[in-house]
Amino acid sequence: MKGVIMIIDGMADRPLEKLSGRTPLEAASTPNMDRIAESGINGIMDPIKPGVRAGSDTSHISILGYDPYRVYTGRGPFEAAGVGLDVKPGDIAFRCNFATADDDMIITDRRAGRIRSGTSSIARTINSMTIEGFEDVEIIFRESTGHRAVLVLRGPGLGDRVSDADPKVEGKPPKKIKALDGSPESRKTAEVLNRIVKESYEILRDHPVNTGRIERGEAPANIILPRGAGAVPHIEKFQDRYGLKAACIAETGLIKGIGHLTGMDVIDVEGATGGIDTDLESIKNAISSAIAADYDFLLINIDGADEAGHDGDLEGKVRFIERVDSILGDVMGDDIYFILTADHSTPVSVMDHTGDPVPIAITGPEVRVDDVKSFSERAAAAGGLCRIRGSDVMDILLDLMNKKEKFGA
Repeated sequence: MKGVIMIIDGMADRPLEKLSGRTPLEAASTPNMDRIAESGINGIMDPIKPGVRAGSDTSHISILGYDPYRVYTGRGPFEAAGVGLDVKPGDIAFRCNFATADDDMIITDRRAGRIRSGTSSIARTINSMTIEGFEDVEIIFRESTGHRAVLVLRGPGLGDRVSDADPKVEGKPPKKIKALDGSPESRKTAEVLNRIVKESYEILRDHPVNTGRIERGEAPANIILPRGAGAVPHIEKFQDRYGLKAACIAETGLIKGIGHLTGMDVIDVEGATGGIDTDLESIKNAISSAIAADYDFLLINIDGADEAGHDGDLEGKVRFIERVDSILGDVMGDDIYFILTADHSTPVSVMDHTGDPVPIAITGPEVRVDDVKSFSERAAAAGGLCRIRGSDVMDILLDLMNKKEKFGA
């Protein structure tokens, strides 16, 4: 018996006046999701706990049964592992945005026009950088998907208690990075990072990729914004923890990194870009192949709904949910416990994550089917699972798979 958790990143939302009081999920045509709900047991889930605005990283960690308050040191290490960097103990890792700055170093686009190509050439330029006075610090930089990238600092006397450079909004300069604990290690790291941010602009503003983007009327990727500092954590391997051979199919470096650090086989899918135009057909084929292989467990993350939510793109979010629904009928099968859910809500009205619970449906052999007939935030609330937390999911799945040891006599 196999277990599959499919997480549609940021799918959950809030009721919108433009949709006559419905959420995007309620407004979308989702016959396959509805079939999963009707054939299974439903509920709503707080990825961490009620009211907590979960990140994609902390929510996935929780859903996989790990304590995010214990193992989460910051987003950077997961991003770094996700793009294939061999992170080591003592490394300090950061997620980064390629961004656009004007001549006054004011950020005019935090995502560099959602850049999709040319970032590998820019990354090579960043990797050639050395910081005068800090020659003992190795700079390791690699592009991820779209506007995302990762930065790893390797060297003696570094600390991870530093703030972010990302101002979070356009119209402001990069934030000055500060040591959060006052330690010499964090102060050194903050100084190195501030120099990297400034010098990234100096070496990227006339980069050939960026001059070409400017000529085409596109936002240049002429500065990097590090954030999410973290020391590389120790995480118990998924197979050691649960006795299940696992694989991960994801589009973003962040979720791939969680797969890598938990010891899963990470299956790369060509054309899976993480945006609303991602190649869902290739993702579907990869899922089908992985289900047919000798894996006991499969973690799937599909990202586009979250991007649409962050962009405030209501129509795009509805369309993307419908596109995901169109592939679901081909990845279902007998002898599979299939869990469909989201990792957090990303309402288009907020354009960020919120603490709203998300719908969850579980289907498979001998599941206690409830009376829910459709898959949505409010319909799921009437289901037999009631309200659970992300940390409950693996316990429920293992029990259904008859892989859970009895507690007590």
